Amino acid sequence: MKFATAIIVGAGQSGLAMSWHLSTRSIDHVVLERGEVANSWLKERWDSLRLLTPNWQSRLPGYAYSGDDPDGFMTMPEVVRFLHQYASLSRAPIVTGARVTRVRQQEAGYEVETNLGAWRCRKLVIATGACNLASIPQLAAGLPARVASLTPLQYRNPGLLPDGGVMIVGASASGIQLAREIRAAGRRVVLCVGEHVRLPRTYRGRDIQWWMDVIGAMDVRYDTMEEDIERARRLPSLQLIGTPERVTVDLNSLGKAGVELVGRVVGLADGKAQFSGSLANLCALADLKMNRLLSSIDDWVNASGLAQQFPAPHRFEPTDVGSQTRIGLDLNDAGIGSVIWATGYRPDYSWLDVPVLDRKGRIRHDGGIVPAPGIYVMGLPFMRRRKSSFIDGADDDAADLAAHLGHNLNRAAA
Repeated sequence: MKFATAIIVGAGQSGLAMSWHLSTRSIDHVVLERGEVANSWLKERWDSLRLLTPNWQSRLPGYAYSGDDPDGFMTMPEVVRFLHQYASLSRAPIVTGARVTRVRQQEAGYEVETNLGAWRCRKLVIATGACNLASIPQLAAGLPARVASLTPLQYRNPGLLPDGGVMIVGASASGIQLAREIRAAGRRVVLCVGEHVRLPRTYRGRDIQWWMDVIGAMDVRYDTMEEDIERARRLPSLQLIGTPERVTVDLNSLGKAGVELVGRVVGLADGKAQFSGSLANLCALADLKMNRLLSSIDDWVNASGLAQQFPAPHRFEPTDVGSQTRIGLDLNDAGIGSVIWATGYRPDYSWLDVPVLDRKGRIRHDGGIVPAPGIYVMGLPFMRRRKSSFIDGADDDAADLAAHLGHNLNRAAA
């Protein structure tokens, strides 16, 4: 059985950032990766997907984007190359093709079983990400057998969908991007809209991510939140898309493109879908929250005395869902051939044989510190900061947790 002081599971941005910080502290470790570096970016994304964050925001410890398009958005092959280059430059000790099948606690550490053999370690860092499995509501079981059921992890492009219209459930980042692409391919698209976070791509001449970065919104810490941090961690992803044209895609633009907007799905039986009547209220709430953020940006600009450097403040049109929205749909009559469940993702901890999961299968943690000796988790939404699940958030979180890990090792050795 092999031994490393620390084992990192996953060689995405979080695992690589943690490896860099452990190396700077001369802490012996190994990174176990089930496939190859950036495996999920390579194999579990649709063809046209780009990062939602601009290139300049692709920053990792000791490394950052250095190309000639800082305001552009990386394609998936570009993200994979970016992370491969980082793994090479940082000389991370990665074992590829090592799928972890079980982790169990042993005296003074953990035994990590993989398809390549077993390891022992004193510290374990789980950096497998937050999007291993698609979250599909139970009502999906009511879908007729003739209608294909997919998730964004299975979708690749419109040409590979079955014939017919497409009902997309969920209007966060994944849902709006798929709705735009599939509608542009000439398909009928029905978009089921639940709670969402509306944002413009640009505001007052700069990318919205630039504004959120400069006003400090992305650096807000989990332990300074006045609102319920667990609710903040479960908020839908930002309604953004990365395109070369830096376009804003929201419900208004999708409606004008011919996408039919309906409320969230509340029932599915006998080939008929039922929708909530709360669409208008949810859209009004999303508009309200967007305008609060824009007001925060305006306040920062004014307080900084920089108003002359940017275009004047303005507000976007309220979301228009029409005077009447459909509350039911016969999928057969509507010609719906497939349903895409863009209803979120969840991590896969099926290999973790340590009692640290809650009743819903989520790992319990305090800013990434798991309530089991020597276990840490990385890359979850709002884990330590609002940016924790972004590439740009990996550095600060890894620095914090590596310091905690190193301190515990030193204390044990004293």
